[in-house]
Amino acid sequence: MVLSAPTASVADFTRFSTLQDWRRQIADLYAQVRALPPQAGWQQWRAARDRLFREHPQSPLAPERRAEFTGIACFPYDPVLRFEVGLVPAVDREAIPVEAGKDGLMRLVPYASTDGLAGPLGRELTLYWIAGYGGGTFLPFGDASNGCDTFAGGRYLLDTIKSADLGAKPDGRLILDFNFAYYPSCAYSEAWVCPLSPHENRLAVPIRGGERNRID
Repeated sequence: MVLSAPTASVADFTRFSTLQDWRRQIADLYAQVRALPPQAGWQQWRAARDRLFREHPQSPLAPERRAEFTGIACFPYDPVLRFEVGLVPAVDREAIPVEAGKDGLMRLVPYASTDGLAGPLGRELTLYWIAGYGGGTFLPFGDASNGCDTFAGGRYLLDTIKSADLGAKPDGRLILDFNFAYYPSCAYSEAWVCPLSPHENRLAVPIRGGERNRID
């Protein structure tokens, strides 16, 4: 029996084209952020994300919610939450399988740990490599604000597949600024399936920076 190859439709053309544009705009945004002073970059990040959520076809908001959307709620910028950290290899760590909806299982491969967060935040965080074509670095985290001030499933800090990356210093130290922590798309709609933070990346302290629940 010969199986026919899947074919694309006009709807696929529209969906893939708009997704490509969304990712291009996010990549451009983070390039702009890296070129600006931290707080100015954060203000640019907020304004651009508000516009994309309100206007772009690939917004994680359902179309009927976009008209009433007034902006993404964030904590005030706090320079104390910006860190430059070293990385150390994460050896002999098993990959973590994660359900990814229509894409099936994805594998998060622990490959590095931060060096510099244990003092201020109580523990180091693990960086994962998303196994698959191209791959990418992924840093989800949870903290004591989840389920109260922030989304119960945690937030993302680094996702290079989506170009969410603040870069590194010339000496290789990674820039992690929790003021840029953001919600996974599944926080906005059940139509999305997102990998959430493994237990090892859950901080016992609240991180009051980045995206937060709206206070009405």
